[in-house]
Amino acid sequence: MSTTTAPEFLIETRGTTREFGAYVVGIAHCRATGTPGFGLGDGTLRIGLDGAPSQVHRGAVLAIAADCRAGFLTGGDDGKLATTTDATTILGDYGNRWVEHVAAHPAGVRAAACGKMLHVLDGAGTPRKSLAHPSTVSGVDIDAKGKRLVASHYNGASMWFFAAKEDKPRVLEWKGSHGMVLFHPDGDHVVSAMQENTLHGWRLSDGQHMRMSGYPAKTKSMAFTAKGRWLATAGAESVVLLPFFGGGPMGKPPQELAGGDAVICTQIATHPDHEVVAAGFADGLVLVAEIASGKVLPIAPPGRGGISALAWHPKGHALAFGTEAGHAAVVDFSGR
Repeated sequence: MSTTTAPEFLIETRGTTREFGAYVVGIAHCRATGTPGFGLGDGTLRIGLDGAPSQVHRGAVLAIAADCRAGFLTGGDDGKLATTTDATTILGDYGNRWVEHVAAHPAGVRAAACGKMLHVLDGAGTPRKSLAHPSTVSGVDIDAKGKRLVASHYNGASMWFFAAKEDKPRVLEWKGSHGMVLFHPDGDHVVSAMQENTLHGWRLSDGQHMRMSGYPAKTKSMAFTAKGRWLATAGAESVVLLPFFGGGPMGKPPQELAGGDAVICTQIATHPDHEVVAAGFADGLVLVAEIASGKVLPIAPPGRGGISALAWHPKGHALAFGTEAGHAAVVDFSGR
């Protein structure tokens, strides 16, 4: 980390750590309580660092999201979609199809992708529709208003209206294999991460394409900043920021933060209120960087496995992360 000399890592004074003994697949924070939930590769869910392991899936947890109002929505390689608060309820059983991607919105929309199907449920858990795609769904997102869903797949993405009487998608075409997909907060842009170490975007208002290339590795994590000015992305030796203002990102150079050690950034999490980015790296390093100043705050040193999950508390006063080796931590930024 070239911007910091002999860093004092914040985890030493403000962190709480645990060893879970299984790959940390993902982290989400409960909308009602703010408590972090850790979805693990052994099929368990840990609610809080000190929560007892709850066996929510028979195999591995493949995806986790904050559920609509409280608790956690998870998908597993046992073909089940589950919601967990104090107990676990199975919302869907899709047989031998892995539930690889899940999403939920406070408006009462849940989505679960398995194979070529995107299963949509309401906040009560009632199945509303099952949407077919031309190939395996490889990413899912719900827009800020909870009205539209987008699913990525081979050769593009499909956008659906949750309440539509006729389920006919708007197809966003671009050749190649598309993975993680995001709506911009303004609802007018969709961005996907592609297998070819590049990003592709669509501006919905006029159909303009946006191609963002040059990554040395596949981007597996990305997030828009609070007001949507920047898209922060992993997949390079630094945090790569793409400007979504002033006509960008096309024709505008990206900005880079916190690079210099030739280690790939694997996970990104943007602060819920400020233009601040948390980043995790393949060697286990975690840091937080302020976009405007470029100032870097070291959070955790390398050495406990590559960072596999990273998430801010909804109020921004704590950061949770987990590693491939099963190490998990929460760092508290609140005043003492």
